[in-house]
Amino acid sequence: MDTTTASAAPRPLRRDAELNRQRIMVAAKEVFAERGLEATLDEIARHAGLGVGTVYRRFPNKEALIDALFEEGFAQILALTRRALDDADAWAGLTGLLTAMAEVQATDFGLRDVMLSETYGRDRIAQMRDQIKPLLEQLVERAQAQGRLRADFRAADIMAVQLMVSATVEFTHGVRAEGWRRYLPLLLDGLCARRDAPTELTEPELDDDELHSAMRCWPRYRRGGAPGRDERA
Repeated sequence: MDTTTASAAPRPLRRDAELNRQRIMVAAKEVFAERGLEATLDEIARHAGLGVGTVYRRFPNKEALIDALFEEGFAQILALTRRALDDADAWAGLTGLLTAMAEVQATDFGLRDVMLSETYGRDRIAQMRDQIKPLLEQLVERAQAQGRLRADFRAADIMAVQLMVSATVEFTHGVRAEGWRRYLPLLLDGLCARRDAPTELTEPELDDDELHSAMRCWPRYRRGGAPGRDERA
């Protein structure tokens, strides 16, 4: 009986450990979104309301936590890609996928930075590409066969398209969280083989003040030596 009791006892601890892991993952996304990948496990522990020791028991170092975030993000992108491929209308599947991936980038900067990081996981990026590329090739071929996607577009172009969208998300985020939605339809119209009329743009353009603020907030602009948002007169 002692053996039975001993083997049953750890179960609540495993559930607690999984709950703590989920709290750490959520906190990491939020902290990385605000501070970037240079944020420490100590900062993440404080944000999660957990002791540092609890975080280190689940993730021995920051790289292990980033690995976990990458795996979660990859699973999300893989699911979005498979859902797009299941759509009978391949053009709708492709544009829906590009829109969904833009939404991920706009709402989870931490995940975006992990997925685009040069520091962490080149091998993981290559593995992800190897798994997703055949699905994207099928989606592109079907959209072209249905006459909706321009014939000279290739699955390999999707990465570059996503980087364009990512830059727009980053540029507009400080002044208008949904600003990227104006520019994605412009890009998608360029991919379409034929269209009776341009897609209506439901998001207004950035006015002069918003453009100025966006330039001041944009990390790439600040890295070039321009004053940041807090340094404006």
